[in-house]
Amino acid sequence: MPNFDWKGKHLADPKPAALIQDSILYPMGHGYPGAHPDSRIILGENLAIMSALLPEYEGRIDLIYADPPFFTNRKFSARVGRGEDSRIPSKWKLVEGYHDAWVDLDSYLQFLYERLALMVRLLSPKGTLYLHLDWHADAYARLILDELFGAEGVFINEVIWTYHGPSPIKTAYNRKHDTILVYAKGKDYTFNADAVREPYSPNTVTTFKSSRKAGFGKVPNLERGKVPEDWWYFPVVARLHNERTGYPTQKPEALLERIIRASSNEGDLVADFFCGSGTTSVVAAKNGRKFITSDEAVRAVYTARNRLAETNTVFSLERDCSIKNTTSHNAKKTSVHVASDSVILDTALDVDFWEVDPDWDGKIFKSAAQAQRHVRSGELPLELKIKIGRKVCIRLVTVQGKEIQLDI
Repeated sequence: MPNFDWKGKHLADPKPAALIQDSILYPMGHGYPGAHPDSRIILGENLAIMSALLPEYEGRIDLIYADPPFFTNRKFSARVGRGEDSRIPSKWKLVEGYHDAWVDLDSYLQFLYERLALMVRLLSPKGTLYLHLDWHADAYARLILDELFGAEGVFINEVIWTYHGPSPIKTAYNRKHDTILVYAKGKDYTFNADAVREPYSPNTVTTFKSSRKAGFGKVPNLERGKVPEDWWYFPVVARLHNERTGYPTQKPEALLERIIRASSNEGDLVADFFCGSGTTSVVAAKNGRKFITSDEAVRAVYTARNRLAETNTVFSLERDCSIKNTTSHNAKKTSVHVASDSVILDTALDVDFWEVDPDWDGKIFKSAAQAQRHVRSGELPLELKIKIGRKVCIRLVTVQGKEIQLDI
């Protein structure tokens, strides 16, 4: 296979992260206290995390979806306000989201190359890698993937995700699509065509009803539907208010559902090492898949955790030990009332999420009940029904991203 070179191109064995398990979350008490978490959210830099996962997971991950920075050279903000008017951006409450800024193209390509190389190693022989980019760097990425997968690899598809929305461009056609490059290690990869079939258009149905020769002798199974083409239309999340988290560049669940249902089976392991708002892990959980997801941004991990708290999947939260634990034990303006079967929170803090370990052992926080602020109404449930054990521990996360722990 041809090689693609840039200044500073190299591959080295990165130093693996030392991972610490911080907590286990049992959504709404599901599986508490004995269920083992088969899924993981990890806070940390993904190069070190993937390196740490190699001894256990090399050649074992069935599907990897990668949505890295696009080389836009922009800084993205996250919306943290609740109940805001989406039509008035000047009044949105914003905090730092993530940076997609680079010294030059060479540094970006090296960043991508090192991480894609580890993803290829983690991918199972029947696994599939979906790399999601846009016009800024998709052409370069295809050359990198051709090299990493080698002559035995299979370039399955170049998928175009198209969408609508406003655009400031006045000197060219509006750029309203992303590119998803789909690769496998060999020809024996998973693809569940029947899991993603969609209805034929009404025009097609009408055409074949009127003429059996419409398809040049080929008559489709109109009731079964068709496998989607390699161009997909899904509305962006900005228009899907029931999914919106406020985290920048959030992808719609429908997009990930098609990918996950087509390229994995129930019980398979799905990974996303640029998790952002956590859409991959949420859709994986809803479809009976296990997941590993990570991000270096605390807010991304919190966003994913909040969304996964509404599924039935038990998962662990971990972090690279090099990341300092910033949990505070000083909760001013906050009090808690504990009864035998409930916990009531009274706080003047701007709390976004809170959870309860009803039988705290002082080691691993086991979250058996959770509550979070509603995205649109801004309301936060202040009472959690739960049977209390010997010692109660409560954790709060504020809208600003500060975590507070209360040992009762």
